[in-house]
Amino acid sequence: MLFLLTGEVQIGKTRWLESLVTELADRGVPCAGVLAPGRWVPSEGEHADENGYEKLGIDNVLLPGGERIPFARRGDLARADGTFNEESQAAKAELAWHIDDAAIARVNAHFDELAVASSCHPERSAEGAESKDPSRAPGLLIVDELGRLEIWRGGGLTSAMALLAQGPTAAFPHALAVVRDYLLDDAEILLAEAWPDHCRISPDDTGRAVILSACEFGA
Repeated sequence: MLFLLTGEVQIGKTRWLESLVTELADRGVPCAGVLAPGRWVPSEGEHADENGYEKLGIDNVLLPGGERIPFARRGDLARADGTFNEESQAAKAELAWHIDDAAIARVNAHFDELAVASSCHPERSAEGAESKDPSRAPGLLIVDELGRLEIWRGGGLTSAMALLAQGPTAAFPHALAVVRDYLLDDAEILLAEAWPDHCRISPDDTGRAVILSACEFGA
C-alpha cells in the first residue's frame, strides 16, 4: 500500500511522521527513507508564525541511520547570504525554498543505497516465514516530501521516485510519501501503475491507525 500524506502547510506533518516512526520501531517495523524537519527560531519578524517562530530552512534526516543534513534554505535568506545558486534546480523551478543541488545528490545517494539493500532483502520462504532478524523485517519506505521538482519536472529526488516506481517489495511492502494537496492528482497518476493500492491520509489518529494496521498485519 502507498500512503500519500497531505495537509495544509505547517500543520505538523513531519512531527507527526517522527512520532509514527518511533511507534513503528517500538512495534518492530523498521522505517527507511527521509524525514524533512524544519529549522525554526523564535522571532517577532514578518516571517514569524502565530506561535512566534520563524522557519529558516529544512533539514533532511536519513533513515534509519539518522544522519541529518542541511537541505533547503528560505530563498530570501539564501540570496541575502550569497548562497543562492541561479543554476540550481530549485532556482530554475522558482521555488520559495532554495535547495542545494549537493544536498539533493546526497539524499539521492541514500535512496540508491536503500534500493541496493532492498534488492538483497530475503523473500518469503515457501512456507511464508520471514527472516527472524529484526533488521531484515519488512518495513515502511518514507519520502518526505515529493514536490514540484519530482512530480512536475522529473528532477529532485529522482532516486526516491525510482525506488517508489518499483512498487511493493519484500523490503518495503508499504510506502509513505508526503505530497502537497495541489500535487496529489499528478502524484497518483505517476505512481498508480506501481502502486494500484494507494490512499490519501492526513496527519491524524485515523491516518496513524491505517498505517499501523497495514504494517502490522500486511493489509
